[in-house]
Amino acid sequence: MSKYFDDLETRSADERAAAIAQALPRQIERAQALPGYAATLSGVDPAAIRGADDLATLPVLRKSDLGRAQAAHAPLGGLTTRNASGFAHVFQSPGPIYEPGGDSHDWWRMGRFLKACGVGEGDIVQNCFGYHLTPAGMIFENGARAVGAAVLPAGTGQTELQARAAHDVGVTAYAGTPDYLKIILDKAAELGLDLNITKAAVGGGALFPSLRQEYADRGIACLQCYATADLGNIAYESEAQDGMIVDEGVIVEIVTPGTGDPVGPGEVGEVVVTTLNPDYPLIRFATGDLSAVMEGVSPCGRTNMRIRGWMGRADQTTKIKGMFVRPEQVAALVARHDEISRARVIATREGEMDVMTVRIEADGGDADTYAGSVTEALKLKGRIEIVARGSLPNDGKVIEDQRSYD
Repeated sequence: MSKYFDDLETRSADERAAAIAQALPRQIERAQALPGYAATLSGVDPAAIRGADDLATLPVLRKSDLGRAQAAHAPLGGLTTRNASGFAHVFQSPGPIYEPGGDSHDWWRMGRFLKACGVGEGDIVQNCFGYHLTPAGMIFENGARAVGAAVLPAGTGQTELQARAAHDVGVTAYAGTPDYLKIILDKAAELGLDLNITKAAVGGGALFPSLRQEYADRGIACLQCYATADLGNIAYESEAQDGMIVDEGVIVEIVTPGTGDPVGPGEVGEVVVTTLNPDYPLIRFATGDLSAVMEGVSPCGRTNMRIRGWMGRADQTTKIKGMFVRPEQVAALVARHDEISRARVIATREGEMDVMTVRIEADGGDADTYAGSVTEALKLKGRIEIVARGSLPNDGKVIEDQRSYD
């Protein structure tokens, strides 16, 4: 049986470019027919947009643009080729932003990643991504179905039940955030339960080398993907663990943050993605994530462009415990209390787990006083430290990521 999901993964550069040159003008034409693109793609000649260099002449679409489009053309912003009722699912992400979801074969393109992880027929995947409102759970469910694996739809939380289910059902693969698998494994060991998990497909947070090695020491091969609720899978690791291979259903550009202008070879910039999904033609969608193109092709034999993976945010938005924390949320926390002059969120790691510390500038006070406000504003619990007014660095940062990605 081939280790590849399909023959698209091993095409020559010329074959891939020729296929894109045919598919991309059709996608631009689809987008032009949608009310959400009326202002940005009017007057564009679809036949002239045949590759990434041509895409660079078009405007960038940002997450904030989705919100405005959805306010004007509820609920999906006039950016889809079907009405909301024509999709299998409609999801809600913070904002709120609404995303469509399909259930046809590998609609989210996650099957390609799971295949690279070695997941397929005979496997049972414990899917620990959320199924409530947000799409991650269904994204991985759809991918598992595409490679013929069964799914234990575990979702998040209830760790003891998760460990027992993994043992009782005979789970062989895990899907979820990188650090939650360790919690399940440790709980199973505590309960004296033997698990059969040998494969892990993770996303939604950084996979730190030390954690990957811990899984390897436990006999688990752990690979990560790069995906978003809007786009589905963008890029993924293979067994070579040498960068992330761009998915065959998207076109990735690396641009100077805030401009949309392509950076030089190997330079770090913002990831901008155009999807070839005919149901949801996102054109030059800015992810807000930083990465860089790698030279050459993967040693695994897959020939598409590689990127270095997630290298931080183009803005200060930071993912902690699998959740985005945004500067506007920190501002909302400060606004809740007149006595707070400034606040700063700091992300660190302890024992392979994300830790969020919130430093609050105020004239004294008890940290417990602000615990409820921190949870409500940031959607996460964290340590709270009260510091003197004027003691936080005057560098414009409200979110600081101190985690090492080496």
